[in-house]
Amino acid sequence: MLRKLASALVLLSALNAPVALAASPDAEARQAQGLLAKAVAHYKDKKDLALGAFSRQGEFITGDFYVYVLDTKGTLLASGGSSALLIDRNVADMKDADGKPFFREMLATAEAKGSGSVEYRWLNRKDRKIERKVAFFEKVDDRIVAVGYYLPHGSAAQAKSLLERAATAVKDDPKKAYAAFNDLNGSYIEDDLYVFVIGIDDGRFMAHGATPRLIGTSALSLTDINGKEFVRDMLAIVKNKDQGQIDYAWRNAVTGKVDKKHSYLRKVGNVVVGVGYYAN
Repeated sequence: MLRKLASALVLLSALNAPVALAASPDAEARQAQGLLAKAVAHYKDKKDLALGAFSRQGEFITGDFYVYVLDTKGTLLASGGSSALLIDRNVADMKDADGKPFFREMLATAEAKGSGSVEYRWLNRKDRKIERKVAFFEKVDDRIVAVGYYLPHGSAAQAKSLLERAATAVKDDPKKAYAAFNDLNGSYIEDDLYVFVIGIDDGRFMAHGATPRLIGTSALSLTDINGKEFVRDMLAIVKNKDQGQIDYAWRNAVTGKVDKKHSYLRKVGNVVVGVGYYAN
């Protein structure tokens, strides 16, 4: 609830806030991979004596980045993060917030290929949010050394899936669907993704998952930071077809930064339903 409320409040101030450009998530990936390489080298040198260094404050904990180590059976041997509570327990069958057995995937990939990465959804204890996370890992003898980082954006696949659900909901019961899209505690807000609905005939917002105050107002005057009249373009796209997509620059309600946004559109009756994701 706090994440979604914060998202709405950030976007409410977007029109008057100074513009900041979003940093590339590639930098965080490189930082995670760099820490992993350092940890692997340390483990190769010190073997299991390195486990203590990974689990305490020091050179292997940098901001949100930390190292954790599993054995090939799935027992957690070290962790510099909140998962330290699980040390000495077998986590092989643990699942993420979506029910994905990501540790099993990690173990299988490490056994077959020696290294790799896995994506999952996990609680970020820093901001108390369930967020997408990627862990890079490498097998060293019978140990698997890993470093993960939280992804800053929802994905294209998430956006498409959310749009499919939203379009179906509008077809079934528009009024009920709009209320669900606007619910900050509902199931139509995922990470920094949300649903918006615009009337094709009048250009007014019927729903907006991040900024409910826009409901009932005209969207036709909105432009991005480059002056692009993207809402007019959206309506033009769906004028003669049932779906489409568009790029524009927009403020991310979660990060507060402006980035390239790619929105998928679906015409349902006399409205256009949209979900966009931030693409770097």
